[in-house]
Amino acid sequence: MNLPNLDPPFDDALEQALTFIRARTEPLGVLACGSITRGEGDASSDLDLYVVHAAPWRQRIQKRFAGVPAEIFVNPPGQIRRYMADEEESGRLITAHMLATGHVLFEDDKIVPALRLDARDRLAKVPALDPESLALKRYLAACRCEDATDRRQTDPVAARRLMNRAVDAMLEYSLWNSGRWQPRDKDLLDVLDDDVAALARLWLDDGDWDAALELADKTIGTCGFFEWEWPRESVGG
Repeated sequence: MNLPNLDPPFDDALEQALTFIRARTEPLGVLACGSITRGEGDASSDLDLYVVHAAPWRQRIQKRFAGVPAEIFVNPPGQIRRYMADEEESGRLITAHMLATGHVLFEDDKIVPALRLDARDRLAKVPALDPESLALKRYLAACRCEDATDRRQTDPVAARRLMNRAVDAMLEYSLWNSGRWQPRDKDLLDVLDDDVAALARLWLDDGDWDAALELADKTIGTCGFFEWEWPRESVGG
């Protein structure tokens, strides 16, 4: 067992969680992930545990140990590989990140090292969308921005909601367009270019419409209609 050096109550929580996992599964390996294992946990942190087992079922469990909330993800290897493939397509490599960066508490099978190698290989790739899919994301962000602007005077609350969605779409587009993976939502503002993040914060903090429109110009190059053609698709007779 390779336990990290954790402060109370996280040390007791981890021990109790491992006892619980062994009683419920026959694990091939267990990884501890997240801020707690990096020594950065605080009163609001939870314990993330990824369990690899051979049985053909998956389960997600939320439970407290020593007062610490824990999320436990139990999956067989085939399902883990499907998660990583699906998340690579969506641009958010959550599973790969957990496996690649998590602290291995124990592993008694060659499968876990192979999964971690697969995870690291996926994270090392440069994400790329085909031109049509990238253009579609730009179009959706532009439409939301235009709709928000149209409602700004007549329904400010609806306009704010629409612009919030537009800003999210702009930021997602900016990462795809620059060949970067999509982060967890709570990490988004930390991984953006400084000028883009500053404009996003002005909108989110103060509802600064000028900042939102400048953000649109900087990320998608428009806040409304632009000329674009989707390729012809065969739909049958």
